[in-house]
Amino acid sequence: MTKSKMRMMMLSDAPFFLLDTAEDPIDPVKVFGNDNPLYIEVGSGKGEFISGYPLYHPEWNFIGFEVRGKRISNCLKKLNPEKHPNVRLVERLVDSRIIEILRSESVSGAFIQHPDPWPKKKHHKRRLIQQDFLKSLSQILLPGAFVQVSTDHEEYANWIVDEFLQSPFFQSIYDNPMQEQPILDEHVVTWFEREQLRLGYKPNYMLFRKI
Repeated sequence: MTKSKMRMMMLSDAPFFLLDTAEDPIDPVKVFGNDNPLYIEVGSGKGEFISGYPLYHPEWNFIGFEVRGKRISNCLKKLNPEKHPNVRLVERLVDSRIIEILRSESVSGAFIQHPDPWPKKKHHKRRLIQQDFLKSLSQILLPGAFVQVSTDHEEYANWIVDEFLQSPFFQSIYDNPMQEQPILDEHVVTWFEREQLRLGYKPNYMLFRKI
């Protein structure tokens, strides 16, 4: 067991929140005990969004995905089973294989807050928002489901818009895909957004719908 795994399991609520996705795709009804709409966050970071936004929507279920064990630990420290019965976490990299983790047309919406921009050109292939990922994402989303994306990296924002608009599976909800103001009524400022604002960078907010 790695140090990060040991650190997570020492947190008393870890067994409640952490899901094992080694075998079958996630069954939301089995996990949450209800058939409420399921929303996912790709890249939960330090846990501000996955611990804050679900409080506004107790009628929805949420699963946060994060690949880094230390960040999962940070998320766990912000979660409480009594306050967050509708939240679960998965320690796993999300890419085009997301269709192996979640069932087809089982997700009502996805949030992607400040994904790694991989700014060097030679690393662009590592960026999350690519056509193969969008195809898989569209498969797990219900018809009409939305994808909310934010980034403070201007070049990556343009890349994201181009990828979504080139995809046959999505359309922008706004005529101008990049919005300067938060789109969600219950906007939760993440650590990454707060840090970039402090440094003078302005986030762009985007909202797309599965066609």
